[in-house]
Amino acid sequence: MIDRGIALFKGRKLLIATKHQKESVIAPVLEKELGVHCFVNDAFDTDSLGTFTGEIERKLDPISTVREKCLQAMDASNCDLAVASEGSFGSHPSLYFVTADDEFLIFIDRKHNLEILVRELSTSTNFDGKQIHNDRELRDFASQAHFPSHGLILRKSKDDHADIVKGLTDEVSLLDSFNFLITKHGSAYVETDMRAMYNPMRMSVIEKAATQLVEKVKSCCPQCQIPGFGVTDVQKGLPCGLCGMPTNSTLSFIYSCKQCSFTAEEMHPNQKTVEDPMYCDNCNP
Repeated sequence: MIDRGIALFKGRKLLIATKHQKESVIAPVLEKELGVHCFVNDAFDTDSLGTFTGEIERKLDPISTVREKCLQAMDASNCDLAVASEGSFGSHPSLYFVTADDEFLIFIDRKHNLEILVRELSTSTNFDGKQIHNDRELRDFASQAHFPSHGLILRKSKDDHADIVKGLTDEVSLLDSFNFLITKHGSAYVETDMRAMYNPMRMSVIEKAATQLVEKVKSCCPQCQIPGFGVTDVQKGLPCGLCGMPTNSTLSFIYSCKQCSFTAEEMHPNQKTVEDPMYCDNCNP
C-alpha cells in the first residue's frame, strides 16, 4: 500500500497556500518524500477567509475553510496541485481543561481528482490571552507564553480591534505598545500571536501534519492503486484481559478509499489484543 502513488506527483509544481511562512516546514517534507517542486504565491491573501484576531471572521468550519483556501489559491495561481492548512485553538475535545492546537492539512490534485485530508491534534500550544493592567502582569504573561521566541499581540480588549499591534517579538516594542494602550485606555489585552511565523510551537505541529500527510499520500488503495488510502473510522471494543468484556479501547482501524470505496480492517493497531482491567467499565466501574 506504500509508495506507489509517488509517480503521480514527482516533478510537478505544488503550491503551498500560505502568507505566514508555513512553507518553511511543509516544503522540505513534501519535496523530499514526493519529489514535487513547492512554491508560494505571495499575492494570494489567505487572511481573506478569516483571521485569528477577528478582524475578518472565519465563516466556514475548519475543513471547509482549508478546502476553500486551497481551491482559491489554485485558481489565483493557475496550478493543479496544492496544499493548505488551517488551525483552530481552544479546549481539547476530550481532555478537560487542556488547550489544544487542531491543525488540518489538505492536499488537492485537480489533475487526478484527488483530495487528501489529515488532522493533527496537539496539546503543544501556548495559546492564551488576558486583560492586564500593569507591567508586572505583562511580564508574567510574556514569560509563560515563551516570549520573545513566540510573538505577542496587544490591543484595547479581547473583542476590540482598535489600536491592535501584532507580531511583537522584542521587549522594547512590547513595552512601548503596552504603555500606549495603558495611557489611552487604562488597560490592555495581551494574547499569543498564533500566526505560524510568530509561533514555533504551532509551526512544529504543522510539520507533524505534513509528515502525516505524506504517509497518507504514499498509502495507495490495494484495489485501485489511488493514493490516500487511510483510516476513516475507529472501532472500539478491545476485550478486557480479566473478564473478556468489550472496553472503550481501540479494537481496529477501518481504512477506506474515496475513489472506489474499497475498505479494509486492521485489527489491534496498537499492538494490544486485550486491555488492562483498570480501563474496563465492568471490572473498574
